[in-house]
Formats: sequence, C-alpha cells, structure tokens
Amino acid sequence: MSNPAPIIKKTANIGLLGGSFNPPHQGHREISLAALAAMKLDQVWWLVSPGNPQKDPKTYAGKSARLKASIDMADHPHIHVSDFEFQSGTRYSFDSIKALKTAFPGINFVWLIGADNLASFHSWKNWQEIMAALPVAVFNRPGFRHKALSSPTARFFAKERVATREIRRLAHRPPPAWAFIGKTANRQSATRLRQTNPDWSEKFL
Repeated sequence: MSNPAPIIKKTANIGLLGGSFNPPHQGHREISLAALAAMKLDQVWWLVSPGNPQKDPKTYAGKSARLKASIDMADHPHIHVSDFEFQSGTRYSFDSIKALKTAFPGINFVWLIGADNLASFHSWKNWQEIMAALPVAVFNRPGFRHKALSSPTARFFAKERVATREIRRLAHRPPPAWAFIGKTANRQSATRLRQTNPDWSEKFL
C-alpha cells in the first residue's frame, strides 16, 4: 500500500476525482485509469470528502479508514489519494475547485465524474460555475448513459461538448468544455458495497 506524492509541477495535467470513497471501489480505479490514458494526465487525485452535503453523515466511515482504503484500492503510481478537502475545510465541489486553483496556480485541472453524477449535476451547488471553472470529463456508468447525455447539464452545455477525437487535449481546453468517455463499464457502487458489507471499514481502523 503506497500513496504517490502529488505532482505539483507548474505544467502538470491533473485529473480530480472527488467523492466520499465510502468505500472506494474498482469503479473509481477504472475511471482513473481511463482518464490517465485518454487525456495523457500526469496524475489523478482522489479528493476524499469529509462528506457529501446531500447524503446522511451517519453513513460515513471515519476519515482514516476511508483514506487507507482508498490508498489500498488505488494501487497505482499515478493515482494520489488526497485529504485536501479536510485540510481546506471545503465540502462543496465548487469551493474545493476554487481552493485547489488558488493553491496550485498554473496546473491544468480536469474534473472527473461518472455519468450518474452528470445526470444529477444540475442539483449541485454552483453547477454552472463548476463547468465554467475547469474542463469536465464524464465517464460512462452502466445504465446512466442516456440519463447523463439527456440531462439538464448536458443540454445546457451541449455546444461545449468536445468531440471524441479531441479528448486527449481536454486538459488544455478553456472551460466550459466537457467530454463523454464511454468505455468504462464497472457496475460497482459504494451504496451496494455498504449494503453487502456494512463493516467494510473495520479492517482499515
């Protein structure tokens, strides 16, 4: 189990995958590997959140367990598990993005989300401002392709969607710019994993 140091060189291209990671699973890893390959990123940072404001805080395992489990699951030299949101005191994605851009000026950040998140993205705080702040890469989740691509966010930013052939340069596109990457197909979800193994975090205490 290792956690590679964050790459902070000024010219770096970094993918940001936010979430509670409660627990982390192979779907997170699949998206990260797909992002590294499709956009030639230097690194993907898993931003382990103190908690999703839209979810019940009682469902969350502790910070230490989720960080340790994420490091164990990531298991890749170009995936860095970060507690930035704990350190910065941010809970909403828009606030975290602003804080990251202030802390690491000049880095080309790309926001990574699953198709299930794009389907409900319009319910996020400052969702339009997020799209305007940095490029967004959306990764397919089984059963969510149609909901994602017909969502209010996808329709609102339809003209800003980047063609498949241009995804490699997404990190360098001025926002708003977003792309849909359809090759990911892992069906795992944190909710389902908690239901089948409610004591998952105990091994990381």
